[in-house]
Amino acid sequence: MGSVHCRNIARQIPEADLVAVCDIRLEVAQAVANELGIQRVVKDYKELLADPAIEAVLIASSTPTHAFIIKDAALAGKQIFCEKPLAMDLAEIDEALAAVAQAGVKLQVGFNRRFDKSLRRVHEIVASGEIGRPCILHIVNRDPDFPSMDFLRASGGMFLDLGIHDLDMVRYQMGEVEEVYAAGAVLLNDELKEFGDIDTGLILLKFANGAMGTIDNSRKAVYGYDQRLEVFCSNGTAMMENEKETAAVQGGTNGFTSAKPPYFFMQRYAPCYVEEVRQFVACVRDDQPTPTTGADGRAAVVLGYAALKSLRENRPVKVSEIGCQRTADDGRQLESWSAVCRPWSAKGICSD
Repeated sequence: MGSVHCRNIARQIPEADLVAVCDIRLEVAQAVANELGIQRVVKDYKELLADPAIEAVLIASSTPTHAFIIKDAALAGKQIFCEKPLAMDLAEIDEALAAVAQAGVKLQVGFNRRFDKSLRRVHEIVASGEIGRPCILHIVNRDPDFPSMDFLRASGGMFLDLGIHDLDMVRYQMGEVEEVYAAGAVLLNDELKEFGDIDTGLILLKFANGAMGTIDNSRKAVYGYDQRLEVFCSNGTAMMENEKETAAVQGGTNGFTSAKPPYFFMQRYAPCYVEEVRQFVACVRDDQPTPTTGADGRAAVVLGYAALKSLRENRPVKVSEIGCQRTADDGRQLESWSAVCRPWSAKGICSD
């Protein structure tokens, strides 16, 4: 992910200068720097934090490193863009957010789907009130295939990995969630049973405004990447259909055929990765609030833990039940996760 951000900054965001690439795998950082003509390559991110000429850092390292790099960057007075999730431990997130607040720096979390033109338009339509009161939200998020088992063992589970963008999107479209009920199963790949994950899941949500919602997740949709959303309201509906590689439809004696969806999120949301960083740069330059915040990052993780708790206890869970410390049950799956992710990979200004 870091290399994507590097290329976007260097090639598509002239308002910012990419001055260094950092990775503990120095050869990886060097390859990205060589491709983009960046002169400075370092292994230790603290070397960059000590440089007063550097105004901002983009953190795209492994999740277990996010919180302490955020704290170090805030202490150094740097403006911060951090990929999601902020961390898997709410206490660590709270410590990082406290450091950001104390330092008075900006923190933007990489919820790139908020910058998708179709999802943003749905948000604008609903917020305008022209189609009445929001009643039902429905999100479909299905990947085209499984990532590696090593990745899945380290991911924190489907709701905190695949579903984390959905858990942010529900708040973006509908406001705060009060209650979560999750159901899930292993229907596609029995290997996931070895570490307690699922490949098929549904989440039912109750919102503070009285509306309801569903999230439909799958690790493998054989027809391709499936991204759909609808907000049904009292006087109409606003929706985003699944995008395809082209809008052309071919008809013949065997019926109609259309193009496949983009293969995966890197293709489907490519413009969003540019726009989110462009807006971050503008907020730093103009001293404006960032469009996504540390509070947004924390809220998505809280909802992920509520879904996980609901799945394991087979009951609706009030979001208020999820406190600053994860429970022993919530933590079991993540003990191996923390071990797998070390030795960590820390990246500073931009990284692979």
